[in-house]
Amino acid sequence: MNLPAPEDLCRRAEEALVKCGADLGDAGGALVARTPITGTELRTVAANSADDVDRAVTAAHEAFARWRSVPAPQRGAVVRRLGQLLTEHKEDLAELVTLEAGKIPSEAQGEVQEMIDICEFAVGLSRQLYGKTMASERPGHRLMETWHPLGVVGVISAFNFPVAVWSWNTALALVCGDTVVWKPSEQTPLTAIACDALLARAARDVGAPAGIHALIQGSADVGERLVDDPRVALVSATGSVRMGRTVGPRVAARFGKCLLELGGNNAAIVAPSADLDLAVRGIVFSAAGTAGQRCTSLRRLIVHTSVADEVVERVASAYGQLKVGNPFDDGVLVGPLVNRASFEAMQTALDKARADGGTVVSGGDRHGGRDANHGNGEDDAYYVSPALVRMPAQTSVVQEETFAPILYVLTYDEFDEAVALHNAVPQGLSSAIFTTDQREAEQFLSSDGSDCGIANVNIGTSGAEIGGAFGGEKETGGGRESGSDAWKAYMRRATNTVNYSDELPLAQGVEFS
Repeated sequence: MNLPAPEDLCRRAEEALVKCGADLGDAGGALVARTPITGTELRTVAANSADDVDRAVTAAHEAFARWRSVPAPQRGAVVRRLGQLLTEHKEDLAELVTLEAGKIPSEAQGEVQEMIDICEFAVGLSRQLYGKTMASERPGHRLMETWHPLGVVGVISAFNFPVAVWSWNTALALVCGDTVVWKPSEQTPLTAIACDALLARAARDVGAPAGIHALIQGSADVGERLVDDPRVALVSATGSVRMGRTVGPRVAARFGKCLLELGGNNAAIVAPSADLDLAVRGIVFSAAGTAGQRCTSLRRLIVHTSVADEVVERVASAYGQLKVGNPFDDGVLVGPLVNRASFEAMQTALDKARADGGTVVSGGDRHGGRDANHGNGEDDAYYVSPALVRMPAQTSVVQEETFAPILYVLTYDEFDEAVALHNAVPQGLSSAIFTTDQREAEQFLSSDGSDCGIANVNIGTSGAEIGGAFGGEKETGGGRESGSDAWKAYMRRATNTVNYSDELPLAQGVEFS
């Protein structure tokens, strides 16, 4: 495999950071930024201490006292300016996403476009933080609800969407009147530095108060300090179910609020009436895009027995045409896994699937190797072909989420059986059905159908738009980010009763005189 020289990738990272206005400072530090493209170091950055976290939260808490009093449309100005800067630096930031997360440039630029889109959404939202007026049972009274800024929002994000998820939370939190402290993945520190620099410039350009956003970098202990701080009103955490099991109870113990976006073990049903041309295109992107490292990646395919052989054959054929390699190369559609641990988890899952009677139809093999990678003895980049595996049943390995491009194929005879298979996993993020049968489509979207937070018809499981609320149920955590009324998670609700009469009637007809 022809991979670029590490020094060339380092140069590209430095140039992108400078263009985004990042203050690089001393290259020394305890946190190493690596690229999965070659597995080599890009640069080191400073890691924050526990005391640094305390200072960041203190500054954000103090800034909140001023920021919450700024009219919401004026708060929207900083987000509007951020969107303009993201548009101006779209290619620069996308370059860093490719370098740190390994996404192909089209997907990396799409992620930055999500940031631009959520900024546009949030600016409009800044004039639409609506409450309600309800009918009061008491004469001369008005009953209503109002929404107020919540406080400091702690954002913990994952490597696979290193910038978009931060923007979903930050754009909404800022227009809602909150301040933000961000702890990104240790695997993507450079994209975080660039985002922080762009937001700092946006705040300066519109005269927003200092301290409305802070970036903290480091290992798990930094995140734990953020999670445990009682001044952090909301912790929005994206990551594994294991991480969520730790974060949720710790925040609950101090009566804070939590927004969790955790694992997804997403499935698509392919009915006998499905348009198979459409279905195969949707399946391949959902399963192989981002090398299977999206929380919405397709991991289970539940196919009617009458079309199962054809679907498997067509997906395997499509997989064979996917070019795997350096994401900067023309025509490449599948970049690297993020690290060795991901590769080893994939191989372990495939071994378990074989032990459970599964058959690996195609893929799963590693591309490149020691000499092919660098020619210098290093062997730290992990490129794999997406794996297609036929399973006799939904065994334990199928019920687990492996963050790699493995697609398990199961079959069904009756539609109710397909829905039961679909729902019989602990996770509940994204789902899809490919069918031209209206009854099946409607049932899939009903309370008797998919139990996921996202349910699609004739489209894959990945590629959500920012206009809808994003999130899932069960072990996915129940949180909602991005569009619709997800903004309510970042605010507190107050119910107000106004008495404009000269009487004092009590509710429910209570007499106390």
